[in-house]
Amino acid sequence: MNYGIKTYLISLISLFSFVIVLGQKELPFKKEVEEIQAGLKDSWDISKMTIVFTGSSSIRMWKDLQDRFPGSQILNTGFGGSQSSDLEHYLDELILDYNPQQVFIYEGDNDINAKKSPRDIVGTLEDILEELKERKPDLDIVLISAKPSISRWHLKRRYMRLNKRLNKLASQTSGVRFADVWSVMLNKRKLKRDLFIEDGLHMNTKGYDIWYDVLKDYVNNNTL
Repeated sequence: MNYGIKTYLISLISLFSFVIVLGQKELPFKKEVEEIQAGLKDSWDISKMTIVFTGSSSIRMWKDLQDRFPGSQILNTGFGGSQSSDLEHYLDELILDYNPQQVFIYEGDNDINAKKSPRDIVGTLEDILEELKERKPDLDIVLISAKPSISRWHLKRRYMRLNKRLNKLASQTSGVRFADVWSVMLNKRKLKRDLFIEDGLHMNTKGYDIWYDVLKDYVNNNTL
């Protein structure tokens, strides 16, 4: 066989094999998302209006969400470590499959830590909002601001730029609101350090008390 043709065929086979392997590779968080779905299978009452809270670990670790909002059916589909691009892959599994009236989204925290620009993060969230609104036009969406934290305080300026863009995005998008949890976690310009557990990133009960005080005014309690 001509050497050039042989080399070409080997390259073609290698490329084809790579494409097959890439196609078989699981998306990040696939197993965790499946576990979330399985966990909600028995607790979700399809006959009741639903509010979904989703996003990264600050949502996932909010264990008493339903207890704090007893007047509504709350589903927590948070998946720890996720970025906005991860949520975009699972809009059906984590939001739309539950036909919610309202969804609270917390993404951007891990994106900033992963050195993504605020502009790129908001671009992904714009795509998410467009998809959600196209598929469920009456969905009420609340974008929760990025929170400050001890472990990521050195990135505060990037978080502040992100929150400014998120606020602007919400104000320019019908059916979308912005909930600011950044400002209330500060004492003037200093971080309230007693709101966090030992890792300096995730919140303790005091932190979630503050989140509740902000978000309770956004939750539609007339959904049951």
